[in-house]
Amino acid sequence: MRRVLAGVLACAFAISANASLAQDKPPLKLGGILDMSSLYADITGSGSETAAKMAVEDFGGEVLGRKVEIVVGDHLNKADLSANIARDMIDNQGVEMIFDVAASATALAAAEIAKARNKIIVFNGPGSIRLSNEACGPYTVHYVFDTFAQANVTGLAAVKSGLDTWFFLTADYAFGQDLEKDTSNVVVKSGGKVLGSVRHPINTSDFSSFLLQAQASKAKVIGLANAGGDTINAIKQAAEFGLTKSGQKLSPLLAFVTDIDSVGLDTAQGLLLAEAFYWDLNDDSRAFTKRFMERTKRVPTSAQAGVYSSVTHYLKAVKAAGTTDAAAVMKVMKESPINDMFTKNGKIREDGRMVHDMYLFEVKKPSESKGRWDDYKLVATVPGDQAFQPLSESRCPLVKK
Repeated sequence: MRRVLAGVLACAFAISANASLAQDKPPLKLGGILDMSSLYADITGSGSETAAKMAVEDFGGEVLGRKVEIVVGDHLNKADLSANIARDMIDNQGVEMIFDVAASATALAAAEIAKARNKIIVFNGPGSIRLSNEACGPYTVHYVFDTFAQANVTGLAAVKSGLDTWFFLTADYAFGQDLEKDTSNVVVKSGGKVLGSVRHPINTSDFSSFLLQAQASKAKVIGLANAGGDTINAIKQAAEFGLTKSGQKLSPLLAFVTDIDSVGLDTAQGLLLAEAFYWDLNDDSRAFTKRFMERTKRVPTSAQAGVYSSVTHYLKAVKAAGTTDAAAVMKVMKESPINDMFTKNGKIREDGRMVHDMYLFEVKKPSESKGRWDDYKLVATVPGDQAFQPLSESRCPLVKK
């Protein structure tokens, strides 16, 4: 009896010791560098923070005996601030992985900090192709979309349908410049012509002079190489100028469902746009959206859905690797296919590009919509190997040629 009692007590002591040991372990911190208050706040912002927290909760809240915590910082669309936040997160807060980093200039700045410290950084909100080309690194992942895929999916479809002369309204920073360049290449290769372009300051409120130049070009398509609030304002003001009534077509080269909601179907109907995710694509996306909306009262953007997917993928890799060491975790992340509500059979390549299907949508007419957020009609599904830049064209130094 004494032996049994001693055994029970020893077992209880061991369990208690293990639980105490787990509690003594420091939390595993994941850091979101987000636009919480400016023109990309709807695209990422608090919605990305919510998506990351949902991923952690769904995973069980801990990994390798460590509680998982999400910390966030607001970069205010300033590259130097983004770099400082990344530095503070890694050096002072003990963050092991950074996610989202909406906007390309801020992402490029944070990438340099993470690269110098051998930490994993996953981009969900930014689009510049440079992130998986010249700025790639062994621990960088470009997860959701990029300027090449947006240009390839939208530009190719437009030129094929006869919309073969283009003029660009371009946000004057890395993302806008790359988007204009990549779309111009697609247009010209497909037999179209670029008649000109004009660059505008980021987060501008008055597009009148830029739209007049676009109107004067007589181009069939005015390509909007911008995002967020800039895209919304450009579409609204183009409608006020009567550009679309005069026969010119607007093509937002990066638009999210939240942008279309802000513009309204009356103004946005008929727009062609490329997206990496849409809430109403299938049962899995609808189920995730239902839970997301319970917390946010809004549907998730592709960037926010990508945050959930990438945080989950990272945590699975940490568990499988048995460590948070960046090299070991990244090896598992690149070896493991991604199958979830965001994508099926997604794959992270050696240049850090996560390859997955992209979608071409047409914005519905008000009469076709069943209610708020029912905004898109699926026109085409473009396989990932056709949508994204092929490895043979990569300028990433990690790619073996």
